[in-house]
Order: sequence, then structure tokens, then C-alpha cells
Amino acid sequence: MTATAPQAVPPVLAPAGAAPSVTRVFIRLKLSLMRNGLRQSRGRTVGWSIGVGLAMLYALGNGAGMIALRHNHYAPAVSVTVAVVLAVGWAVMPLFFFGGDDTLDPTRLAMLPLRPRPLLTALLTSSLIGVGPLFTLLLAAGAVTAVADGPAAVAVAVLAVALLLVLCVALSRAIAAANTRLLTSRKGRDLALLSGLFVAVGAQLINLGLSSLSGNDGLHRATSAASVLRWIPPATAVDAVRSTGRGAYGLAAVQLAVTVAVLVLVLRWWHRSLFRLMVSPDASTIAAAPEQSRQRGPAAGRSRLRLPLPEGRTGTVMQRQFRYLWRDPRAKAALATGLAVGLLLPLVAVVQHGTVYQCLWAAGLLGVQMYNQFGLDGSAFWTVMATIGDRREAELELRGRALTVALIAVPYVTVVTTGAAIILGRVDALAETLGLAFAFVGALVATGGFLSVRFPYAVPRDNPFSNAAPGQSGLVLVNVFGGTGAGAALCLPVLGPVIALHLTGHHGLLWLALPVGAIYGAAIAMVSLRLTAPRLLDRLPEILATVRG
Repeated sequence: MTATAPQAVPPVLAPAGAAPSVTRVFIRLKLSLMRNGLRQSRGRTVGWSIGVGLAMLYALGNGAGMIALRHNHYAPAVSVTVAVVLAVGWAVMPLFFFGGDDTLDPTRLAMLPLRPRPLLTALLTSSLIGVGPLFTLLLAAGAVTAVADGPAAVAVAVLAVALLLVLCVALSRAIAAANTRLLTSRKGRDLALLSGLFVAVGAQLINLGLSSLSGNDGLHRATSAASVLRWIPPATAVDAVRSTGRGAYGLAAVQLAVTVAVLVLVLRWWHRSLFRLMVSPDASTIAAAPEQSRQRGPAAGRSRLRLPLPEGRTGTVMQRQFRYLWRDPRAKAALATGLAVGLLLPLVAVVQHGTVYQCLWAAGLLGVQMYNQFGLDGSAFWTVMATIGDRREAELELRGRALTVALIAVPYVTVVTTGAAIILGRVDALAETLGLAFAFVGALVATGGFLSVRFPYAVPRDNPFSNAAPGQSGLVLVNVFGGTGAGAALCLPVLGPVIALHLTGHHGLLWLALPVGAIYGAAIAMVSLRLTAPRLLDRLPEILATVRG
């Protein structure tokens, strides 16, 4: 009996484990990030807990207040307004807090084998976890409860809350993805530095809006505005609940369809942004074409600024200062603050029917840009010091810096004051207001140039939100309060005659304040800069040592 050779048995391969769901992995990652962030320190845990508790109390209080508005005439207006405010808040949140939330940056996942569509689903699902979505959910629930009437409306309310929450989160993520490269660049850091200004101006505008809504007339205006807001998604979903309760099922269906259509468009926009970030190459991975390099070569160092600047050292200094204002985040923030608040205060006067003289704030806020001129130079001031060899060069240096401020302040103050005078119906006071404003700008330039030389202070580079180095706060007070007080006193030769003409009834001569104020402001600034130039020449080493910090 012959033995047969055993046949080779092929190895049995164990079935490969199913790949984990991308969405499940991202949910676990989101929970891990939240948990590990709280483990960093006990103080951070306590602060986070207190903040979350206050936010939840605020959301619950607002939700309860909206529920109390049930069957009230103004409940629909409040509900749609809350929906629009939530959407706007989610839309602007990435612009201000992009750097503080690493999950907003999809380029961190570019090296992983993930396709944009599954990544979008995973990011959207994981983004629904957190304090922000819970806060939004509570407010949305209160908004729809205030207008829900009947079982059908309650069913639509559940769908409306889901659409509102998903649309807000998707909109936030889409905006973050579309602006990722901007927000991770130097311009994005500039925007973060300016976020405090945006919030302050926005809060003041909201305050003006609320004050204008006081009384019965204001509530009627709010209802009229809500008739427009209810067609802005996601307010359409909230208003669909009210339409369902009234029996207008066709209108409710249209409103829900509009909300779904906008959500689809936002998701498509988000998907295209993810595809561009994750798949498409950018300028950092593609070499510039030779013909493009040749075309850009001669103009590579050419400035974008196209202004008729003076020749010689004065024009060179102005060119340098304008570049500082454009490129340096701190200088840009200071100028933007002066421009925004200088416009906001006249706007307050217009809304509250105030006086046109509030436009002098614009002159003051832009005139103080002349203070601490050398502090922003920092250690680079030595390059300026090396080019100043005599009194004439020192005067031209100061003149160039002063003309930079004047070139911004004078046209801006003219436009703001003229607009406010026309809207307020005080064209008769335009000439004297402009004359006082020009004199005030000139006085602040005069005192700012002197104080920049006599009391300079260092500006820290490691802290973008600090105005002075430690131990130099007293110099800041001297510059701000002492300089503005001295500038106001220097305006008395123009202010005194204006007051005298008002008291004596010679209103027909008040137009003289415009040429007198303009000439006086320019003259006092020129005299101050000429007298300050020798002191600058003598104090160059001391200024350099101070601004270096």
C-alpha cells in the first residue's frame, strides 16, 4: 500500500478587521482633546467649569425668557432675531478664535489618507460636541418653543432646531476652511490682534440699536425688521414653526426648503475648501513659472503705495512710516482703533441727535498717533539714528513722521465732520468745527513730537496686547494725559475767539475759524518740530537705549 504524499493545504487567512469608522475616530479625538485640555492644570479646570456654568445659566435664562413670551405679539420677532444672531456669531467665531482652536485647521490632517467627503462628515459630527453647540441648542430650543403652537408645530420645531444647529456649525467650519491660509498667515495674526476692536465697536453698535428700540415705536420697528430677518436662514427654520402653528403649511415647507438648500450650499462650499486644502497644491509646492518670475522681478521691491510724497528725506521717512502702518500689527491696530472710534463717536451723535462738536474726537484720536514715534521702531531705531548727522536731518525725520499722521488725519477728519454736519443739519457749524479740529490735530502733532523725544518708552514685542514695557506705565500716562492736556491748551487761541463770537452774536464771522484753525495748526506743528530737532539730535543714544527695552 503506497502512501500518498499529503497535499499542501493553503493557509487560512484570518479576515482582516474592519477599518474603524472615521467619524467614530474623530469623535474620540474630540473628547480626548477636551479631556486632556482640562488635565493641564487645576486652575484651567476650575476656570473652564465656571465659564461653562455661567454660559449654561445664561442660555437657560434666555431660553426661559423666550418660552415666557409664548402667545406674545413680539415673540416671533425675538425668535428670528435670536436665530440670526446665533448664525452671525458662529460665522465670525473662526476669525477671532482660529489660533486658539487647533481643530479649526484642516491642514493639520493633510498628511493623513483621508478623502474630503468622509472627512467632512467626521468633522461635522465631532463639531456638534462641545459647549458651543450645547449653548446654541438651548437658545434654539427656547426660540422655537416661543412660537410653537400645536402638535404639528412641535414636530416641525424638532426639525428646525436640528437644522439651525447643523447650519450654524457647518457655516463656522466652512468659513474656517475657506480662510485657513489667511488665518494662519501674518494677516491672520493681525486680524486676531484687531479682534478686540471689532468686539468693542460691535458692542457699541448693538448698544445704539437697543437704545433706538426703547419704547413702543422701537418695538414696532423691531417687528418690521423681523419681517425681513425671518427670510434669512436659519431664521427661516424657526419661522417655519410659527407658520405651521398658523396652518400655513405651504409657507412652512418653503421656509424649511430654503434652510435645507442653504445648508447644502454651505456643505458644498466646505467640501470644495477641504478639497483645495487637502488635495490641491498651493503656491508653496509649485514653483513660479519662469515668465511670471521675469514679469514680477523688476517690480518685486516696488511699493504698493502710490501717493505724491515729497522728494528727499521727508518722502523717504513717510514711505517708511506708511509701510510700518501697513505691516506692523501694533501700528495697524493703533491706527484702526483711531479710525473706528473716531467714526463711531460722531455716529453716536447722529443717532442720538447730539452735537457736531463730537467730531473733535476723531481729530484727537488720530492726532495722538504722533505720540511715542520711536517706541514702535524698537531696536531698529539704530538704523534711523545712523542717518541723522545734523539738526536739519533730525528736523526732516520729525517732519516726515508728522506729515504721515497729517496725511491720514486731515482728510479723515474732513470727511467725518462734513458728513456728520450734513446729517445733523448743522452745516452752519461745519467751518468752525473743522477749524477747531485742524488746530487740535496740529497741537497734538506738536506735543507728540516733543514728548516722543523727551519721554519715549519701549513697546514689548513678546506681548502684542501690552502698550509699554514693565515699569514704564508712568511714561504712558505722561504722553497720553499730559500731551492731550497740553494740546487742548494750545488750541485756546482758536477756541477763545470762537466762543467770543458765539457769545457776542457775531455768527457771520465764524467761518473765519476754518482758515485760522488750519493755518494755526500747521504753524504750531512746524515750530514745535523745528525746536524739537536739536533735542532729538542730542538724545539719540538715550532714545535708542530706551526703546530697545
